[in-house]
Amino acid sequence: MRNLTVIGGNGKTGRRVIQRLTARAIPVRSVSRTSPVPFDWATPATWAPAVRGSDALYITYHPDLAFPGAAEAIRGVADAAVAEGVRRLVLLSGRGEEEAVVSEQGVIESGAEWTVVRGSWFNQNFSEGALAEPVQAGVIALPAGDQVEPFLDAEDIADVVVKVLTEDGHHGRAYDLTGPRPLSIADVAAEISQAAGREVRYIPVSPEEYSATLIGYGMPKEEAELLTALFTKILDGRNARPTTTVQDLLGRPARDFTTFAREAF
Repeated sequence: MRNLTVIGGNGKTGRRVIQRLTARAIPVRSVSRTSPVPFDWATPATWAPAVRGSDALYITYHPDLAFPGAAEAIRGVADAAVAEGVRRLVLLSGRGEEEAVVSEQGVIESGAEWTVVRGSWFNQNFSEGALAEPVQAGVIALPAGDQVEPFLDAEDIADVVVKVLTEDGHHGRAYDLTGPRPLSIADVAAEISQAAGREVRYIPVSPEEYSATLIGYGMPKEEAELLTALFTKILDGRNARPTTTVQDLLGRPARDFTTFAREAF
């Protein structure tokens, strides 16, 4: 694969994928609404020009593959990519999300080589994005109860994505990626407190309270309610068991949350 394109090159995983490919002198470009050749999920006319000339495509969708309209958009982009001669599609998906599995069908049925990378909750959700500011203020308020999640590092996702983009042998595979051990949000708060040298508290909240908080930060009401429902679903214990997929693919252990926290905080 000589020419690679990343949709969402400014995101948590896309940015890291581009850094790794660039370091290996592999031609790669990021496409977004502000790139020289723009890509906009809301404007289908931009899809084909943005991926034209690519051999392989890494697809990340915002806000989430489980959201309404995602399945249609993924299928549209996959079809446009194949029509433009793209041979390999790699899709970032979510672990334990039934709606995301529906969205995955767009790449699976595209006719291209395909790989789906399903991630558990990212470590970086606590240091980048919506949760970063509350964490800095010393509070993690989520509708998660005492459920556990094997939090996954975006660095591991990027290493896996680069591997499947650039190497053969991954066609037709869906990889469930997790970190090495399950942690509750209370455990996460304790890990961050230890690394940062200051107290970070976990406050369990109801879904309604969490949705109201997101709206207070300026998120549209519909998106806030959908995101809250998604969080509540995936943090219900369904994803508690870690996998060994990162170790199996990369030949090294998945990054532990403690290592992440020491570097991030």
